[in-house]
Amino acid sequence: MAVQARAIRRRVKPAAEAPARPSAKPAKVADLWLGIQLRSLRKAKEMSLQQVADAAELSIGMVSQIERGLASPSIRSLRKLAEALGVPISWFFHANTGRPEVELRRIVRREDRRQLRLPKVGSTHELGIFELLTPDLSGDIELLLMTMEPGFDSGPVHQHRGEEAGLVLTGAMALWVGDDHFIVNQGDSFRFSSQDPHRYANASDRTTRVCWALTPPLL
Repeated sequence: MAVQARAIRRRVKPAAEAPARPSAKPAKVADLWLGIQLRSLRKAKEMSLQQVADAAELSIGMVSQIERGLASPSIRSLRKLAEALGVPISWFFHANTGRPEVELRRIVRREDRRQLRLPKVGSTHELGIFELLTPDLSGDIELLLMTMEPGFDSGPVHQHRGEEAGLVLTGAMALWVGDDHFIVNQGDSFRFSSQDPHRYANASDRTTRVCWALTPPLL
């Protein structure tokens, strides 16, 4: 008897879907903050990525990744970046990594302020403390809190592009702009073109504090 072959249906399993690519690991807040500081400082210094990479002996790709918060540089790399940009390595350390990301570009908490030294400050610079009140140097304005102890003097006149303005919070400040000399007392405010030769000093026998704005940012 002829055996009729039965067609055997094969149950074909659907092809397994390719596993989804894992999403990029979110950047750490501290790395994002460091990247913002590095990029804004580089821009303020008017240096290209290539110039910073060459000066720090790093690849341009690495510097770019650090600026975007995608890489955590070693202490050695940070030290080289600090040297290339002329700031202390502490410039890149975030005082409190618990701050939410949304604050990083907008808010500076009092305890997170960083100190800096302005260029061309005279030999009494140790009598002055300059605290950066803006989150970074990427904007058009730099806001500082200057604390000048008795005897502080900014040294010889200097000039640069931009404009400056401020409010004396405590004490009194001597201000020279061009051929003019002023005593700016507590509660007084001022504005002048940074292109005019200028200098300043504490004109009081006590601590003088000034909220000082510069545009564009100057480090």
